[in-house]
Amino acid sequence: MPLGIYATKSRGEYLILILKPHNPNPYLCTAMYNNIISENQGVVQIITINREEKLNALNVELIQEIGQEVARLNKEKTVRGIIITGKGQKAFAAGADIAEFANFGEAQAKEMSAKGGEVFTSLEKSKIPVIAAVNGYALGGGCELTMACHVRIASNNALFGQPEVNLGVPPGYGGTQRLAQIIGRGRALDMLITAKSINAATALDYGLVTQVVSPEELMPTCITYVEKLVGKSPLAIAEVIKCTNALYENMDGLHYEIDSFARSFETPDFNEGTTAFIEKRKPNYG
Repeated sequence: MPLGIYATKSRGEYLILILKPHNPNPYLCTAMYNNIISENQGVVQIITINREEKLNALNVELIQEIGQEVARLNKEKTVRGIIITGKGQKAFAAGADIAEFANFGEAQAKEMSAKGGEVFTSLEKSKIPVIAAVNGYALGGGCELTMACHVRIASNNALFGQPEVNLGVPPGYGGTQRLAQIIGRGRALDMLITAKSINAATALDYGLVTQVVSPEELMPTCITYVEKLVGKSPLAIAEVIKCTNALYENMDGLHYEIDSFARSFETPDFNEGTTAFIEKRKPNYG
């Protein structure tokens, strides 16, 4: 990153006041981790899985880093959408890092599954919409990660699958549950017990993804998707996510929705939204 030199003029001479890193794009800043890159572009935060040499395979540390960053973004509430993608064109995430757990016993495996599952559930419960920009392989844990996101948009070279039975185990990060919820029990079991993969076109037909675009269009499409959310109430979006999740959390979703609807009448977003509608202008949700 280039250094920016800041100076001021005093009595005909220029005096250097400070020398510090300068970001040529004021809307672009990053938070660095060991396995992911988190980059801010205004209302959008892009989290990139940064293990391209291993086809972005998920290890324990990487999953925790994703969880930490999504938690930070939910706390700060400075962005309107989070995009998760994989570095390069070959893979979103081609499964878990098998070498990491090949010698695990039952206790270690249970801990890994539980901790990873907590992170994936935290994505699902994020008040800020999480969009999976699926480029290339999304297999095993990679497919499970996409399903923990609220929306999945894929490039036409994407490939989805849960091949865990080839390794002698079932999925460990919610794959059996979320796949059945999203595409239906019959199709989910077909994919799970045969370990077959499906391409982007089939994933679109199954409802696993909402849109398929070219690799070049993938990130611009996801960014545009988030930018469209700026005109929507962030409080209402967060409640929509809660209400929808209630269906799968052994809750009375209909009654939860009634309560959520009622509570919204006491929020500043409701006041702004209704006032803007009456005044025939676009709402400003800040």
